[in-house]
Order: sequence, then C-alpha cells, then structure tokens
Amino acid sequence: MSGGSGGGGYLNPSKIQSGGSVRFALLSEEPLCFYECWGEATDGSVRPFRFSDDPSPADIEQEMGPDYNRRMNRDGTAPEAVKFAIAVPVYNHETGAVQVLSITQKSIQREFDQVSQIEDYEDLLSWDFVLGKEGTGLSTEYSLRPVPRKAAAQKALEKAWTDAQEDGFDINRLLMGGNPFKEA
Repeated sequence: MSGGSGGGGYLNPSKIQSGGSVRFALLSEEPLCFYECWGEATDGSVRPFRFSDDPSPADIEQEMGPDYNRRMNRDGTAPEAVKFAIAVPVYNHETGAVQVLSITQKSIQREFDQVSQIEDYEDLLSWDFVLGKEGTGLSTEYSLRPVPRKAAAQKALEKAWTDAQEDGFDINRLLMGGNPFKEA
C-alpha cells in the first residue's frame, strides 16, 4: 500500500512508504491546532498527550500522571520536544473513508500554508491534495500538491462526511485523548 492510511481512522504521513503518496480532500476549513508530546508507559506502550496551549514541563507531568513518562529523544539525553500540530478531517480517496490527518511535520504545515495563500486555491475544500514521501528517518522529505477533484469523487466524499457527522464525529475529542469518531 502506498498510502498513509492507518488503523483507527487516521491518515498518518509517517506511514506513507518512501516513494509513495496518498490523495485526500479536506473536509473542514478550520483545523484543530494543538501541542503534542508522547508518553511511554512502563509496559512500553506509547500514547500522545495533547494540549490546547504550549505546555510547561509541569503541565506535561501532571497530565501524564504516574502511569506515563515523557518519551526521550533519539540519543536518550532529553525528553522529546513538544510539537505544534494540526489535525483536520479528510476524505482518503484510497480507502473511501473519512480519516483524521494529524500533522506535526513543519514542512507539510508550511506547504499547506503556502498553498492557502495562492488566490487560485482560496477554497481549499474544492481541491484534492496529494501528499508524497521520499526517504526515511531523518532524511524524510514530504511534498504536498493541490490537484483538481475528479467529478465522480464528490458524491462519495459528501456521503462519507455526512455519515461521519451523523455518527457524532467530533475532532475536538483528540484534546481529551478520545476518539473523534465515537463518544467515550
């Protein structure tokens, strides 16, 4: 599979295979903006912790509680940095489903910002995007380009988004560690 589809309804850029790409459509004009860091439990499991504002080390420690410790950086000398993230519901053309695209990669965030500044792409919801990935590890490079939407795709996209909303989709649940696709 070339796309970045993952389990749990997420489109994860880091899961795209090197040389691969995924085509998707934005479903909301307003992304959810937050700060994210990862915690690791004693059993080795990891999970994201999200904050509406840039958290202090004390905020992070309090939120993680006694069951999680902040994940360390690659060389093990310090905790991983807190990253600014954006999340937005998207329609993944490959899977035919609504997913959450969560982006912490600054290069992708910059490319979205640059595209949004071009007058021709003023309505980002009318375009599809192709997110590509080359390389691995620290040499990973992402590309993002807007492409015209195929007319036949619009009906399926609208149905999937309507169904997700009727089922109670709420992206704000991410901030409480919840699943945007279902209430706790």
